[in-house]
Amino acid sequence: MPANEIKDKLKSLIEQAASIDTHLAKKLDEINRWVKDIKPGSLTAKPLVLAFLLEVITDSTIWLIIQSLPSEAEKAAKFAQMTPNERYWYGYLFPKWINATDAKFYIWKQKLMAGEFNQEDDDIIRAIAQQIASRNGNVWQRYIADLSMATDLIVSNHQQQPLCIQITSVSEELNRQKHQAWENTLRSWEIERGLFLSYNPQNANFINQLVNITLYNSDSLAEGKYLKFS
Repeated sequence: MPANEIKDKLKSLIEQAASIDTHLAKKLDEINRWVKDIKPGSLTAKPLVLAFLLEVITDSTIWLIIQSLPSEAEKAAKFAQMTPNERYWYGYLFPKWINATDAKFYIWKQKLMAGEFNQEDDDIIRAIAQQIASRNGNVWQRYIADLSMATDLIVSNHQQQPLCIQITSVSEELNRQKHQAWENTLRSWEIERGLFLSYNPQNANFINQLVNITLYNSDSLAEGKYLKFS
């Protein structure tokens, strides 16, 4: 979708949300004010900003479709058509983000716009996601989950129980600080289960090990548990 169409779609969604979900309308208006003065050519030169906007448009469109359904039974039927991770996102985390004051939102909007969003683990995360999918696991990624909820991947396996995953390769000292910040973030969003995975790129088999740990804990980790593996 071209940048000018993205901006037009965003405005259209704000108008639609105003009569369905005022909290979403407010969030979308904040995003619109962030990008409205940027020329389409300049916006096109910021691929991460465009990718974020497309995600928000997609998620908001789906959310408004669900909210517009006339009965709870029809809403339940719509959720039943989704994967476990989609249900978790649209039925729990995305509505939380819509209705909450996101303390990190202002900071990471600036980083996205300035091109400072660091995706140093992106290839590793992609490789893990691909291997999980190849083993019939289910994977979900969202910028909002990554930047606001300390979640690189949402994964579910045989038990269809979504699990929030954070993946990092930082040093042991920084690891401890990041781990505590990660757990605090999950608790603040009332995310009931989480896995903090620290890897050593010198270990030739680390991706397979992380996938094994993730799939096992997706099925077995109890609610209220936040585990760290390094």
